[in-house]
Amino acid sequence: MGASTKTRSKDSAELKSAADFDVTAMTQPGREVEAYIDAFLEHRPLPGNLREAIRYGVFGGGKRLRPVLVVRTCEAVGGSLEDAMPPAAAIELVHCFSLVHDDLPAMDDDDMRRGRPTLHKHANEAMAILAGDGMLSLAFELIVTRVSDSQLASQLVRELSVATSDMVAGQVYDTLPDFKDDVEPLDRLEVIHKHKTAALLRASCRMGAIIGGGTAQQLAAVTRYADAIGLMFQIVDDLLDVTATEEELGKATGKDADKGKFTYPGVIGMDASRKEVHRLQYEARAALEDFNQSADALRQLCDFMAVRRK
Repeated sequence: MGASTKTRSKDSAELKSAADFDVTAMTQPGREVEAYIDAFLEHRPLPGNLREAIRYGVFGGGKRLRPVLVVRTCEAVGGSLEDAMPPAAAIELVHCFSLVHDDLPAMDDDDMRRGRPTLHKHANEAMAILAGDGMLSLAFELIVTRVSDSQLASQLVRELSVATSDMVAGQVYDTLPDFKDDVEPLDRLEVIHKHKTAALLRASCRMGAIIGGGTAQQLAAVTRYADAIGLMFQIVDDLLDVTATEEELGKATGKDADKGKFTYPGVIGMDASRKEVHRLQYEARAALEDFNQSADALRQLCDFMAVRRK
């Protein structure tokens, strides 16, 4: 994987705060992905109101973390931004579909997302459901029409379909749980988080490595990295739901506790949750220790995700 670059010391990572990161520069590939999705939608025949609803659901802001991970992982194994565009755009469409459906009255029943009305409030519930359905199917269409190598396209579709199914399962574990009585709360939490949130983050890194032509060793390494940041990301979300304001997050806070959902702060406490975030941060960095500077962007993303404030 190139000359080994060992992970930074724990002390240097702990000194960082969200203010230490240039988020605009760090997530710049997300803007490229937005333009790619926009062009794809523009040339895909769709009813005008459906196109507008999809665009509202997709282009409502956000850091575009999942497509950025696709791009940065692709680059880490020797691929290019151009290579990464189809899977990066596809996974963002799936992510946006999940947000639109999560916000529906039958699910989380949220009125605000990213500081503006959710899609079912902006349009109506029926259109939000159909727009989400459209985003999901368009994601797979995008891969099979934009990746010319059919075997490679098949690999990417497999990764994305498995991750999407796992994400849906995670929503069921979270909102309609079917755990056996002897499953401990912390074990339930790990199952929920590894499916609900981590599945798409894992697929982002794996698809980036696959489209970039990574070796089996590189794919295994970025998978370990992704598993660590995936769980870490959701624990930070749990912490922010307790500590952040509605203005900071652009959506309602404290709803998990109000609904009696399992969260890391609720199960193990705030301090232990923060320690688990740090442990996973170092675990993710350790997974990249055999990569050279090409993985520096992934290291930076890991450090940022550990201290983000929204």
